[in-house]
Amino acid sequence: MTTLGTPPDSAQERPSDIKAVPVRHPGRWVAVVVIAVLVAMLVHTVVFAKVKRGNANESRFGWGVVGDYLFSQPVLHGLELTLLLTVVSMAIGIIGGILLAVMRLSDNPVLSSVSWLFIWFFRGTPLLVQIAFWYVGISYLFPPPNSLSLGVPFGPAFLHGSANDLVTPLVAGFVGLGLNEAAYMAEIVRAGILSVDEGQTEAAQSLGMSRGRTMRRIVLPQAMRVIIPPTGNETISMLKNSALASVATVAELYFAQGAIAARTYQTVPLLLVASIWYLVATSVLTVGQYYLERYFARGSSRSLPPTPIQRARALFSPSRAPVVAAPLDAGPLSAGRH
Repeated sequence: MTTLGTPPDSAQERPSDIKAVPVRHPGRWVAVVVIAVLVAMLVHTVVFAKVKRGNANESRFGWGVVGDYLFSQPVLHGLELTLLLTVVSMAIGIIGGILLAVMRLSDNPVLSSVSWLFIWFFRGTPLLVQIAFWYVGISYLFPPPNSLSLGVPFGPAFLHGSANDLVTPLVAGFVGLGLNEAAYMAEIVRAGILSVDEGQTEAAQSLGMSRGRTMRRIVLPQAMRVIIPPTGNETISMLKNSALASVATVAELYFAQGAIAARTYQTVPLLLVASIWYLVATSVLTVGQYYLERYFARGSSRSLPPTPIQRARALFSPSRAPVVAAPLDAGPLSAGRH
């Protein structure tokens, strides 16, 4: 027996090593097996399942018809209009949202109230109703021979035009989608502006910068880190919501496939054609959103996460070390330089 302060004489008095037994998770393996079986059944149904139509066995989902119309001229023209609706409407929404957000944060009660009423109205009514109103309502309110005019209020008019000529189906889609998006973008931009510390604005004003320049060079660049993720989501939603412009007879992607389906009675294959193009477009937008978020995150993190290409290289080159972006030494005001 050893005394206090002296090491033990034999190894028998040392505590035995701990034998760690890994925790088993049988439930996880059961879940994996169930999911694998369900996925296999889904793939078999979608790809290989046949159905008898007439005297021939055809693919249940009509993949041959999908291939015939995937690159057809009406579908590609509808895709172009869908992308055009998305770009123009988002431009209207972003510009209008920034103006509405600044008005909402203004100390002027008139500007703040007008902004609040605009957001309340356009967020409170369905988008489909708004597009239908711009397409049908303007012509109803200003029927021929009446016309829309632009000039001095309650005075002479300089420009005249028929409502049917000015508000075409495509213009109705632009205005309906854009104004509705402006209401949502206003709240996104307002949240981004409020996320910037007030000390940034006070520091800029102490240097003699005007309020407008402070907003452009200091506040908004830092707020972009908060604004970009929901704006990317809104852009993807806008791409899909552009299908609602079909109510104004805009021949976008959904309208184009519907016209072909009504003529050929191939409803499901044509819906798959539209879905494939929507998935391709949203995938491209998702990649762009990732790189935009990565760009504007430079002032808020010491290092940037690796890009998908860098991760793929590290995955297929196990002998090489993972590629990690270089550390950044960006201060809180560095975003104002961009």
